[in-house]
Amino acid sequence: MSEGLDIDASEDAGLEATTPVWAVFGDLMAGLLGAFVLILLMAIASQLELATKLQEEISKHQQEEQRRQALERALAIPLAAGRVTLEHGRIGISGSVLFAFNSAELQPEGRALLKTLAGPLTTYLQARDEILMVSGFTDDRQMRGSNQQFADNWELSAQRALTVTRALIEASVPSSDIFAAAFGAEQPVAPNEDAQGRSRNRRVEMAPIARPSRNKPDAPHG
Repeated sequence: MSEGLDIDASEDAGLEATTPVWAVFGDLMAGLLGAFVLILLMAIASQLELATKLQEEISKHQQEEQRRQALERALAIPLAAGRVTLEHGRIGISGSVLFAFNSAELQPEGRALLKTLAGPLTTYLQARDEILMVSGFTDDRQMRGSNQQFADNWELSAQRALTVTRALIEASVPSSDIFAAAFGAEQPVAPNEDAQGRSRNRRVEMAPIARPSRNKPDAPHG
């Protein structure tokens, strides 16, 4: 009889000894499962974020392509004639077409060209609710001599941009749809090492850009 009691007691002791091990194992598995679920959720969130960014980039690229095609259609005639260039959404006109050297007075050829551009540009801007930035650029040679009309390249590029802006407004582009900017010798498109490179850098560019928000600040309360 005592032997039976001893056997039962030993079995109970064995069960008591093994129970904590299974409990620890269960807690470990639960922890691992929780970590796995957390990692899975983080991976899914990362994939969703990447997919969203990719979709945004695709949409942006499509919009830029549509914009480029619209500009090409609007400027088909001057582009075909080689009178203007279109690169990365910027319409370029050689400075020699518009102005004489170190001058901000439009030449007849340049004024006639701007008149042909005014109508298509106005139609494009109003259809897309954009505005036109007219930018003046020069080469890197500094103004010299007391008889110079402009103090430096900044002033020359600014006056040229203003001259083109005013000519386009006179030719029908609404004044609210256009503004001028000056860059002087900054942002060259060719090295200023020879006459050909400097000639390319003396230019005026026109770039349609998004119209700034028209939201007005709230009026102050009296």
